[in-house]
Amino acid sequence: MSNPNHVEKVSSIIKVLNGGIEFYSEAIKKVDSQSVKAVFEKMISDKQAAITTLQPFAVSEQGEYEDDTAMSVDIRNMYTNVISSLTSNSDHTYVSQLEEVEDKILAVLRDALKEDQPAACTMALNGVLTDMKQNHDQMRALQKSTA
Repeated sequence: MSNPNHVEKVSSIIKVLNGGIEFYSEAIKKVDSQSVKAVFEKMISDKQAAITTLQPFAVSEQGEYEDDTAMSVDIRNMYTNVISSLTSNSDHTYVSQLEEVEDKILAVLRDALKEDQPAACTMALNGVLTDMKQNHDQMRALQKSTA
């Protein structure tokens, strides 16, 4: 590694996490089921914790805190709003689309772990990946139960 403190792609992860938080926050207002709302609130909390863990590495990567969102998540949110207005089961529609956001989060985490990261960053990414995999699995189970 040419620079042992050089961090790659952590800002991209935070953008997707921020987009996920916004999407879950919007979805809470739109779904009917209290149990689905509770899961969404947990997902928001877990993503906020992941951002707190990763933010120092984003500062190392780009020199400032990352507070932007990923456009791909924003587009999915808009798409879901349109589709949910056309369907009778909006809870399932939101759960399905948010499960796709969870897929995206796992993909960007795995992508960052392919880079030659500093040891502390790799440890943090692996910890966040473990947590986000649990979120993904929970959303997949919720998707099946709301179908």
